[in-house]
Amino acid sequence: MTTLLLPVAGGGTRAYTPRAEPPPHAEPPHSAAGSPPLASRTVFSAAHVVADPFADVSPDGPAAVDWDATLAFRRHLWSHGLGVAEAMDTAQRGMGLDWAGAAELIRRSAAEAKATGGRIACGVGTDQLAGPATLPEVRAAYEEQLALVDAAGAQPILMASRALAAAATSPDDYVETYGHLLRQASEPVILHWLGPMFDPALEGYWGAADLDAATETFLEVIRAHPGKVDGIKVSLLDADREIALRRRLPDGVRCYTGDDFHYPELIAGDDHGFSHALLGIFDPLGPLAAAAVRALDTGDAKRFRALLDPTVELSRHLFETPTRYYKTGVVLLAWLAGHQTHFTMVGGLQSARSLPHLARAYELADGLGLFPEPDLAADRMRSLLTVHGVPR
Repeated sequence: MTTLLLPVAGGGTRAYTPRAEPPPHAEPPHSAAGSPPLASRTVFSAAHVVADPFADVSPDGPAAVDWDATLAFRRHLWSHGLGVAEAMDTAQRGMGLDWAGAAELIRRSAAEAKATGGRIACGVGTDQLAGPATLPEVRAAYEEQLALVDAAGAQPILMASRALAAAATSPDDYVETYGHLLRQASEPVILHWLGPMFDPALEGYWGAADLDAATETFLEVIRAHPGKVDGIKVSLLDADREIALRRRLPDGVRCYTGDDFHYPELIAGDDHGFSHALLGIFDPLGPLAAAAVRALDTGDAKRFRALLDPTVELSRHLFETPTRYYKTGVVLLAWLAGHQTHFTMVGGLQSARSLPHLARAYELADGLGLFPEPDLAADRMRSLLTVHGVPR
């Protein structure tokens, strides 16, 4: 039986015996076009990009993407009935993937979605801007990206903008900027409120560091354009605040949880409503998340929680401070699960987490049965440990 020596925080190692059997809970994949749709909740997985490990690039140069492997991973998510949230922060948007790379990713993924029948929504931001920008320049950058996503046939997700956060001097600047964009949108969009734990440059978004005041501005934008807002994605890691916010949304506007700490209870909901989902953690949890929501579709909330509740420890580990580096653990798990042949990330971000952190991510994921081939995952983890000097 395989035994691995896993490094632990504080120094030293301890023996770990991986599971020997494939996961007991995974539903079989379907063709993307033939997947039974998830009925009770709308669920998007934000998806990572797969780097080209053979490209001769530097960490601060343009990203080199393995397009075949990247699109194959999206087909994997679609095959389980999940939607794909494309070119979001999980895809290292603004952390290795520049606008040129994101634009190509949107075009390719949207075409793949059209060909396979998968659902897709794509991030619209302002990351083509270099340096300080004026509010008109911010609006123009948003418009350029909105036009590209619209031309690709995907649903837009209006992402929080570092440039807008730097240029805005009052809540009114947010109201006017988003109002201008929503009036132009050809179909209802998803608004994304990304907290500073994911991106420190977004501190004080919506014109106030006080979250209660920021919430009022956010709601003002939505209430002024309810027909142009499909839903909101809230990534503040504050379940009580999300619940309070979703209860104040206009009829027909969805709340998509982006809370990678409290997603089971937020999706399950209460007597007053529930959240849909747009989550980075559903990248490694795709098949299990789909199985859980299908249980919810049948009214089996108990099985839904039984499947998802045990995953929260892994999610909290991957998203621990500094939260923005969660992508490293996500890509590690994709490699261990066999979705790509290497553990390389654009921008060299595979180095952003410590070896003990990665070892614990492996252990938690293995315990959950996330790896279709546990032996393959163990062999790959051993190779990573060996490269780092851990004895066999």
